Amino acid sequence: MNVEIFSDVVCPWCYLGRARFAAAARDFGGEVNVTWRPYQLDPGASGGGLMNDSLAEKFGGVDRVAEAHARMRELMAAEDLPYAPEKALSANTRDAHRVIALAAEAGVQDAVVGRLFRAHHAEGRDLNDHGTLAELAAEAGLAGVAERLAAGEGDAAVTAQLEVARTIGVTGVPFFVFEGAWAVSGAQSREFFGSALAEVAAKAG
Repeated sequence: MNVEIFSDVVCPWCYLGRARFAAAARDFGGEVNVTWRPYQLDPGASGGGLMNDSLAEKFGGVDRVAEAHARMRELMAAEDLPYAPEKALSANTRDAHRVIALAAEAGVQDAVVGRLFRAHHAEGRDLNDHGTLAELAAEAGLAGVAERLAAGEGDAAVTAQLEVARTIGVTGVPFFVFEGAWAVSGAQSREFFGSALAEVAAKAG
């Protein structure tokens, strides 16, 4: 089964959704081929500084942000995901999406996505920096990223895929498209994803 997942690297719900979906896919009887598609929660982000600062400004203060982090920390712990939101740095994720597009060509896309998620949400790595992106990609099996980013590679693919997201009406992430025809929005439970996989398999079969 082919599943496209629209997501943004700085989105904690996408980080959580990836883990839940992966657990459901492991339990699913058939093969599941995942393709990661780009979405930018804030395409105008300049990057730099702590995410906490911009979140406090957006959501009404540090206390509300701390409460949200506490709730999310419990959900992440249930999936054994490392999570340290106080370390997270603000980033414009377009270049990260370019790396993910390049990783698809090399067959290591999911590994690169996972490494970028962990780097942002648990390690406070700077996803604005090409050197950091190259290092993280290399750890996940994709070499030569810095040179390819400098040459503009991956940019056209991201532009085209962002347009696809707009065309099909993606307004929030994570957003899952099964076999190009059935959609699920949000970081649903692994049980929900398991049921969705089984239902789509029955319909498609």
